[in-house]
Amino acid sequence: MKKLLPFLDASPVNFLAVKALAEELESAGFRRIDPTLPLGEVKAGDQLYVTKNDSSIYAFRIGNKPMSEVGFRLICAHCDSPTFRIKPNAEMLCEGGIVKLNTEVYGGPIMSTWFDRPLTIAGRVIVKGKDALHPETLLLHVKRPLLQISNLAIHFNRQVNDGVKLSKQKDVLPILGIVTDHLECGNLLMNTICSELNIKAEDILDFDLYLADATPACTFGVHDEFISSGRLDDLSMCYAGLQALIGNKTEDATQVLAIFDNEETGSQTKQGAGSPFFASMLQRLILAQGGNQESFYQAIELSFMVSADNAHAWHPNYSEKFDPTNHPYLGGGPVIKFNAAQKYASDAVSAAVFASVCEEAGVPCQRFVNHSDVAGGSTLGNILASSLPLRGVDMGNAILAMHSCRETGSVLDHFYCVKAFTQFYKS
Repeated sequence: MKKLLPFLDASPVNFLAVKALAEELESAGFRRIDPTLPLGEVKAGDQLYVTKNDSSIYAFRIGNKPMSEVGFRLICAHCDSPTFRIKPNAEMLCEGGIVKLNTEVYGGPIMSTWFDRPLTIAGRVIVKGKDALHPETLLLHVKRPLLQISNLAIHFNRQVNDGVKLSKQKDVLPILGIVTDHLECGNLLMNTICSELNIKAEDILDFDLYLADATPACTFGVHDEFISSGRLDDLSMCYAGLQALIGNKTEDATQVLAIFDNEETGSQTKQGAGSPFFASMLQRLILAQGGNQESFYQAIELSFMVSADNAHAWHPNYSEKFDPTNHPYLGGGPVIKFNAAQKYASDAVSAAVFASVCEEAGVPCQRFVNHSDVAGGSTLGNILASSLPLRGVDMGNAILAMHSCRETGSVLDHFYCVKAFTQFYKS
């Protein structure tokens, strides 16, 4: 937990998560490669990583044997989470000089959980560069409470505890501050950005900024057995994969950690699992190793993918929502996910493989299937497999309140998952 909690706090949005992952990879001896340049020679033991759009990252430890003979061992996850994106021209001046921000929903958050808690903003700001095609990117994380989405008092809404339908355009707009000077009018957000980054407003071209919970991640429970944090889905899986990769050594197979973006909105972006970018990087590695197109096809057929995305933990207040015989518990170990409609990549073969890996690692393993009357979600596993026909399993640690502003996980499950991932890379 000494490493996971600071990582969660340092990763309020996808861009900063990738920055934090890249820093840990470099500290472990991984070398960044530039996809616009030839890769050059690739040899056993090389540790490489590459990013796309500053919001996805892919790390590789080259194995002792040619990739065409043993394939890849891939752990895939995503670094985006449901939130609210700040729109252009966001400031809305209200009576009393109060300024609220115009936002739009990203992904599928439980919107009510964002109310009445300290929030901040984070993301990237694009400023003028050497020419129009090459602007510069600055990352922003305001590390203090800056905004809040306030509820309407119960006296004006007596039915609030009976359930209220929220408007994405009206009810969830955050309060930024009060204008105290006419020069601040229309400039509160821009002034904050400029102050945080020490830049001039005229140099700002655009931004991708999002709301984030300002409360640090923590553990709770009588034995400190639970984790409370925003973005456990799916940053906890990203970090478990990172710890396993860094803690491992060169094996026969090439080890891969792929952290995609935009899973919460369908993955169909250049940095998402539906992009050809990742497949092209795998192919380039094989070519740099002296292989050819046939070698690439062989490597894919010999590979195995773990699609790591959190699962739903059994909720003690809502047991009727869960399958009667397949509902995982917090602290019960990694969860293999099944779905008859093929929303998950798992089948009997791939599930057997991962269950065996867990057994070799001395880790318990659970299974999740949706209650047949309750529609479930999907993951990036099948999206990636639709372009790369990989054998693979969908799994994840069980959490409560998925897509809430703060989710709940298990401390023990994190350690179990790192052990299982470490064993998988050795397999």
